Amino acid sequence: MVKTILDNFCVRSGIFCSRCEEKLKKGQISDLDVRVIRTITELEKENPTLQEVTFHKAVEAGDIMALMVDRKGMDTFLSSGAKLAKSLGDKVGKRVRVLNYGGDERGFLEDLFTPFSILTINTIWLPDGSRETKVILNGRRPRRNPLGDFEVVKKLARELKGLTLRIEFEDY
Repeated sequence: MVKTILDNFCVRSGIFCSRCEEKLKKGQISDLDVRVIRTITELEKENPTLQEVTFHKAVEAGDIMALMVDRKGMDTFLSSGAKLAKSLGDKVGKRVRVLNYGGDERGFLEDLFTPFSILTINTIWLPDGSRETKVILNGRRPRRNPLGDFEVVKKLARELKGLTLRIEFEDY
């Protein structure tokens, strides 16, 4: 079964023990996470490779749902033409972006902005003490964006890693 911070029995039965209920109350796991874990568990019946996936978090923004899994789980979801990610997206009614939970900020941003290539990433320190991460993508701003709206991408980065993004394009 997919690895999570919830007990296997609680996920299968839908009735949470006191430990899992406490995790839900504390916000360690959300209702969306529980829905996604149950959906992945259903998909495991046809795709036993999902048993090796370690699920960490799911976040929705607009018509996209970002799924934070370990590197091995990311490979599992994206192998065979991302068929598993598409079938999960069909079940939850959103487009799914599978992202690596571990790793550095650059790796996260590269996964988030796929299929665009990142030229550079800069940190901008603002006078109020806050900071923004400026991501410069290669090429021109596309008319039809394969990622959807860039505001959705900014929201995902803010919720998943606490990054405030500024996105620009540069054509070389």
